[in-house]
Amino acid sequence: MKDTDLIAALTEADIDRIVEMAWEDRTPFDAIEAQFGLPEQAVIALMRREMKPSSWRMWRARVQGRATKHALRSAVDDARFKSNQQRVVTHNKIAKR
Repeated sequence: MKDTDLIAALTEADIDRIVEMAWEDRTPFDAIEAQFGLPEQAVIALMRREMKPSSWRMWRARVQGRATKHALRSAVDDARFKSNQQRVVTHNKIAKR
Protein backbone atom coordinates (compact mmCIF):
# COMPACT_ATOMS: atom_id res chain seq x y z
CA MET A 1 0.00 0.00 0.00
CA LYS A 2 1.34 3.44 -0.93
CA ASP A 3 2.03 6.12 1.67
CA THR A 4 -0.68 8.35 0.20
CA ASP A 5 -3.23 5.54 0.58
CA LEU A 6 -2.19 5.02 4.20
CA ILE A 7 -2.51 8.73 4.94
CA ALA A 8 -5.89 8.99 3.18
CA ALA A 9 -7.30 6.25 5.41
CA LEU A 10 -6.55 8.21 8.61
CA THR A 11 -9.15 10.15 10.58
CA GLU A 12 -8.57 13.75 11.69
CA ALA A 13 -8.03 12.50 15.25
CA ASP A 14 -5.40 10.03 14.01
CA ILE A 15 -3.63 12.75 12.04
CA ASP A 16 -3.61 15.06 15.08
CA ARG A 17 -2.15 12.29 17.25
CA ILE A 18 0.52 11.40 14.68
CA VAL A 19 1.59 15.04 14.39
CA GLU A 20 1.73 15.26 18.18
CA MET A 21 3.80 12.07 18.42
CA ALA A 22 6.14 13.23 15.65
CA TRP A 23 6.78 16.51 17.50
CA GLU A 24 7.70 14.69 20.71
CA ASP A 25 11.44 14.14 20.90
CA ARG A 26 11.24 10.81 22.72
CA THR A 27 8.59 9.14 20.55
CA PRO A 28 10.40 7.06 17.91
CA PHE A 29 9.07 6.62 14.39
CA ASP A 30 8.79 2.91 15.20
CA ALA A 31 6.08 3.68 17.79
CA ILE A 32 4.09 5.64 15.21
CA GLU A 33 4.45 2.78 12.74
CA ALA A 34 3.37 0.21 15.33
CA GLN A 35 0.28 2.21 16.30
CA PHE A 36 -0.82 3.62 12.94
CA GLY A 37 1.04 1.56 10.32
CA LEU A 38 2.86 4.59 8.87
CA PRO A 39 6.56 4.15 8.09
CA GLU A 40 8.98 7.04 8.67
CA GLN A 41 8.71 8.36 5.10
CA ALA A 42 4.91 8.47 5.33
CA VAL A 43 5.13 10.39 8.62
CA ILE A 44 7.49 12.88 6.96
CA ALA A 45 5.05 13.27 4.04
CA LEU A 46 2.14 13.74 6.46
CA MET A 47 4.05 16.36 8.45
CA ARG A 48 4.93 18.21 5.25
CA ARG A 49 1.26 18.21 4.22
CA GLU A 50 -0.13 19.27 7.62
CA MET A 51 2.37 21.94 8.63
CA LYS A 52 3.29 25.39 7.41
CA PRO A 53 6.48 25.29 5.31
CA SER A 54 8.56 27.11 7.93
CA SER A 55 7.32 24.86 10.73
CA TRP A 56 8.03 21.76 8.65
CA ARG A 57 11.60 22.91 7.91
CA MET A 58 12.18 23.56 11.62
CA TRP A 59 10.77 20.13 12.59
CA ARG A 60 12.72 18.34 9.87
CA ALA A 61 16.00 19.98 10.87
CA ARG A 62 15.39 19.02 14.50
CA VAL A 63 14.37 15.42 13.80
CA GLN A 64 16.80 14.53 11.04
CA GLY A 65 19.52 12.30 12.46
CA ARG A 66 18.12 12.48 16.01
CA ALA A 67 18.86 9.20 17.78
CA THR A 68 15.75 9.31 19.98
CA LYS A 69 13.47 9.24 16.93
CA HIS A 70 14.95 5.87 15.92
CA ALA A 71 14.47 3.11 18.50
CA LEU A 72 17.53 1.11 17.45
CA ARG A 73 19.87 4.10 17.82
CA SER A 74 18.27 5.51 20.96
CA ALA A 75 19.81 5.20 24.40
CA VAL A 76 16.43 6.02 25.93
CA ASP A 77 14.60 3.04 27.42
CA ASP A 78 11.02 2.76 28.62
CA ALA A 79 11.98 3.44 32.24
CA ARG A 80 11.19 6.90 33.53
CA PHE A 81 13.27 8.73 36.10
CA LYS A 82 11.92 8.81 39.62
CA SER A 83 13.75 10.67 42.34
CA ASN A 84 14.68 8.82 45.52
CA GLN A 85 13.44 11.91 47.39
CA GLN A 86 9.90 11.54 46.01
CA ARG A 87 7.36 10.59 48.64
CA VAL A 88 5.22 7.55 48.21
CA VAL A 89 1.76 8.36 46.91
CA THR A 90 -0.99 5.81 47.60
CA HIS A 91 -4.65 5.85 46.71
CA ASN A 92 -4.29 9.39 45.31
CA LYS A 93 -3.59 10.74 48.80
CA ILE A 94 -0.28 12.31 49.64
CA ALA A 95 1.24 11.03 52.86
CA LYS A 96 0.92 13.40 55.85
CA ARG A 97 3.87 15.65 56.38
